[in-house]
Amino acid sequence: MSIQAFLASSSSSFHSHLHHSSTTASPSLPAARWFRSYPSKKSLKLNCSSNGNSGDQDYLLDAPESVGDGFSFSGGKYSDGPSPSDDWFKQGKMIRAYSNAGTSEKAKDPIFGLTMGASSQSSGNSFRWFCVERGSADNPSVILIHGFPSQAYSYRKVLPVLSKDYHAIAFDWLGFGFSDKSQPKYGFDYTLDEYVSSLESLIDELVVTKVSLVVQGYFSPVVVKYASSHQEKINNLVLLNPPLTAQHAKLPSTLSIFSNFLLGEIFSQDPLRASDKALTSCGPYKMKEEHAMVYRRPYLTSGSSGFALNAISRTMKKELKGYVDNMQTILKDKNWKVRTTICWGQRDHWLSYDGVEDFCKDSNHTLIEVPTAGHHAQEDCGEELGQLIYKILSKRK
Repeated sequence: MSIQAFLASSSSSFHSHLHHSSTTASPSLPAARWFRSYPSKKSLKLNCSSNGNSGDQDYLLDAPESVGDGFSFSGGKYSDGPSPSDDWFKQGKMIRAYSNAGTSEKAKDPIFGLTMGASSQSSGNSFRWFCVERGSADNPSVILIHGFPSQAYSYRKVLPVLSKDYHAIAFDWLGFGFSDKSQPKYGFDYTLDEYVSSLESLIDELVVTKVSLVVQGYFSPVVVKYASSHQEKINNLVLLNPPLTAQHAKLPSTLSIFSNFLLGEIFSQDPLRASDKALTSCGPYKMKEEHAMVYRRPYLTSGSSGFALNAISRTMKKELKGYVDNMQTILKDKNWKVRTTICWGQRDHWLSYDGVEDFCKDSNHTLIEVPTAGHHAQEDCGEELGQLIYKILSKRK
């Protein structure tokens, strides 16, 4: 099939660069480029003012405690005006999935042994996951899975595109966004094996029929391991900048610093390091303040997000290599039957493109290059990526 047929109804504002393995009898596909325009650079100006001045981007120096000052853990808002984070929360719902293995003992912080706040405690016999749905539940389901560290919010521009003909769902992993963030060793230890098991539980709650999965970044090996045991349930698997090679099995310094002793525990509580820097250092993405506040919100309102980030970073540093090796084996296995597509943002500052094309050829998987996107392709070009995913899911096998 030609690339023109693959993207027949796509917008003329972008093109694809599609590779298909030459190891099969399928004809080779011509190459093309897309997403030629680069995002413009804009400087962000923030002013500090008193509560008497009104301005959507002003920090409040004398805001009431109930509002929060933009830095404390009491509220995390800049002003009394509408919060983008609140608006996003209203669009979703909480789903309970995966049994809590903890006891009734109250969680305590690992440094001073003090009882922690409600957000660090287990919320019941099972965990709460924040999910946002778009489209009719009667349509084929597709679940959008964010990377590390990110949130379901990263798919805000992809969801509307897919909702026309699909039941599209995005969720926050445990430890991220609005989902539960229990203190490590009090019900959830944030190991990759636990993430595989908890994903199975959540998917069973969300869909009863076959589903397509889209996953970005460092959580890809977790999803591939889940998929390897549930191939009969999966229509399509789309991987966005996954760690495919041995070179990818080491976290970049921007993320690995969160796993360091003491320093990592401090930095993981810093909203600017944990959200802004983590999202903008890996590609061309320039974050607007309204979006930055959604990503910062969990770190501004509670220390539980930082403790979870520290635990996940330690886990990734210890277990990622083994999971990447396992993912390579699964995707190259002749018994792998799930139709798999790898989309690669070539301006990824964390994961090198070296070896990606060879891997896709050897494993007989489709590769689509996105020249102007970085590691978080859904942030760099969300609507266009949504159209691309739509075409991938709609393409007949």
